[in-house]
Amino acid sequence: MTTFSPPASAPTRRMLVGGLAAAPLLASPLLAGPAQAQAGRTITLLNVSYDPTRELYKEINAAFAAYWKGKTGEILDIKQSHGGSGKQARSVIEGLEADVVTLALAGDIDEISERAKLLPANWQSRLPDNSTPYTSTIVFLVRKGNPKGIRDWPDLVKPSVGVITPNPKTSGGARWSYLAAYNYGVQHGGPGAAKDYITRLYRNVPVLGAGARDATTNFAQRNLGDVLLSWENEAYLTIDEFGPNFDIVYPSSSILAEPPVALVDKIVDRHKTRVQATGYLNFLYSPLAQDIVGKHHFRPREAKAAAKYAASFKTIPLATIDKAFGGWKKASVAHFADGALFDQIYKPA
Repeated sequence: MTTFSPPASAPTRRMLVGGLAAAPLLASPLLAGPAQAQAGRTITLLNVSYDPTRELYKEINAAFAAYWKGKTGEILDIKQSHGGSGKQARSVIEGLEADVVTLALAGDIDEISERAKLLPANWQSRLPDNSTPYTSTIVFLVRKGNPKGIRDWPDLVKPSVGVITPNPKTSGGARWSYLAAYNYGVQHGGPGAAKDYITRLYRNVPVLGAGARDATTNFAQRNLGDVLLSWENEAYLTIDEFGPNFDIVYPSSSILAEPPVALVDKIVDRHKTRVQATGYLNFLYSPLAQDIVGKHHFRPREAKAAAKYAASFKTIPLATIDKAFGGWKKASVAHFADGALFDQIYKPA
């Protein structure tokens, strides 16, 4: 396993401005910002995000606020809300006034667009890489020394193995985990074998947490189960926090998780925060933010940051949601809608 330390020195104002100037699609919204800003006033933004991004956005928020104050004189108070991605999306639909959403999967932002009409259907085309400034994947976190010998997906269905994972009804990470497991079954026997495999896997799940951080708490602090199906970054953060108690296992294949970000148009127009929120999302693609992304164990998009942290991430085959499942809309209907496959195979004890 490979871990890494933070950069030796804090970013300077020159680094912030220079980094942003080099980032894609940044010039227009950020140049527009100062002309419309009012120096000295405080602007509040709310970023509604998924479970394991607390530490990431705490550092990004501080960096962006420093840049923005230097550029415009405005003071930004960037608030964070975290939870299972599906639950967070429902909160926005039901009235939580997010200026931006940074969720675990595109399907959750599609739900906000379709059900609440808070942003346009083409939201994903407005930023590079389908509005996903970084990627991740699903790995196994096991107890130190791997006493159950868990090496790959078939080991998760052994009768003696307890699997900890969140509820895919509420957690985006849980959906990525479920689909990675199901795709392994498809690749090693077809849809029938995949349904049998996923059924046996969830029989080994003693409790479904509401979100990724809840599942990590069940595994790392409550000592439930033998293996945690984990976001890659969450696995590294658990080792950072709890030290030598755990090991990370990369299975033979997994899934390319692409957590997207979006401006919530009707809310920023109501709050009069469109310029600031647009600048915030564009900042995520800057070299400075991309370095912070890598530091927090997410996989950066920007080439320099990706190269810097490449040794931390094992290269394994990663299925894509579009190729393996036909996109999130089809995957949601087939697997996670009421009465769909997950409801058919999961029977709580």
